[in-house]
Amino acid sequence: MDRRSLIAAGTFALTSVVAQPAAASNPKPSRSSGPALSIAGLGLPVIADGRLRNYVFVSLRLEMGRGKTIEQMRPKEAYFRDALVKAAHRTPFSVAGDWARLDEARLSSALVSAANSISGPGSITRVEIVAQTPRRHSGMQAS
Repeated sequence: MDRRSLIAAGTFALTSVVAQPAAASNPKPSRSSGPALSIAGLGLPVIADGRLRNYVFVSLRLEMGRGKTIEQMRPKEAYFRDALVKAAHRTPFSVAGDWARLDEARLSSALVSAANSISGPGSITRVEIVAQTPRRHSGMQAS
């Protein structure tokens, strides 16, 4: 068995073991009632004191508004990614004192705002940040 297969098998096994107890302990249904578009692996900068300190890779779930389908929105995914990266450089979504995570409320607000101009008003009703994975895990600022 080569190294890639071993890593993939271990990751799959770990994911299935971790996901089962979480699903069993959290029986409440998702707030989502409509279609949703997933965006995975989007790298956003963490900027503090005017310097790039880290990157955080996020996975997002965009809930669509009335009358929108995944087929209509999937071609616009690149525009959503681009708008979010530009917004992250203009006004960083950094959390003060923590270089390993982003401010979810500001990120969500920026993407919903950008979606209004990209795909029309009300096209994206909610943004859920599914995961945040920092490039470097030493995310605390030196005192």
